[in-house]
Amino acid sequence: MERLDGAAEVPARFRGGIVALGNFDGFHAGHQAVVGRAVDRVRGEGRPAIVATFDPHPMRYFRPDTPPFRLTTLDQRQRLFAQAGADAMLVFGFDAALAELSARAFAADRLVDRIGAAGVVTGADFTFGKGRSGDTALLAALGAELGFSVDTVAPVQDAAGAISSSRIRDALRAGNPREAAALLTRPFAIQGIVEPGAKLGRELGYPTANLRLGNYLRPRYGIYAVRGRLQDGRLVDGVANLGIRPSIDPPVELLEPYFFDFSGDLYGQTIEVELIEFLRDEAKYDSLDALKAAIAADCDAARTALRIS
Repeated sequence: MERLDGAAEVPARFRGGIVALGNFDGFHAGHQAVVGRAVDRVRGEGRPAIVATFDPHPMRYFRPDTPPFRLTTLDQRQRLFAQAGADAMLVFGFDAALAELSARAFAADRLVDRIGAAGVVTGADFTFGKGRSGDTALLAALGAELGFSVDTVAPVQDAAGAISSSRIRDALRAGNPREAAALLTRPFAIQGIVEPGAKLGRELGYPTANLRLGNYLRPRYGIYAVRGRLQDGRLVDGVANLGIRPSIDPPVELLEPYFFDFSGDLYGQTIEVELIEFLRDEAKYDSLDALKAAIAADCDAARTALRIS
């Protein structure tokens, strides 16, 4: 799958495509329905399917002091879009120039002139243009005028209502990764480059891979049963501390998975860690022996949780 720049004209082979348009952070079941509609259309029409997303998220541009809230990185979204059947991911860099475009200018300049879209698919709550002045009704009117079709996909519902990124974030903050996974249709996963650490875990007999949380939403701090996807494609089970490690000075916010039945050097490698089950909150221990005993118990609890996942 190719990654395209939303500020430039797309290559000729992608013009005339059907564009699924939205933020798609998390790429949950509702987002999948939007992209699925675009993919279904191109199968019948012989066109390319493009998923257009925004980075940074508009909220980050307008409210830069907002605490981290992202559910996926661009790299993760690109992989998920490809798995959904899209041919390309187009990234609109959300900056002052884009923020100042009127709804009409966005449709005419970005969708028609630069992308050459034959059709656009959005969710029912999609807004666009300066001051969020455009909605799906205006998009449909502009499409009729400018020459592209518009499909609007209704929200995907479950027993609790419409599936949304907000519900997923609430579930993760509450320490309920299984609920988040049901809405996402897969476990929430943090991807990052393994960094060297203090090597205390190695001394205790539980070497960990240290990942920064970056722009990801902060789930509830605590101990999790996890599943890791290594750079070579292997899947490994484990247990992880997500938080500030209150027993260790100085406190540093990290995700630290220990993978069962694995030995090797992961430093500098990009790995992805899925949160499967919240086991308990972080705790401070008065001795390394007490910490070691707690880790052993956490490993047992994680193995049990992963067997039933």
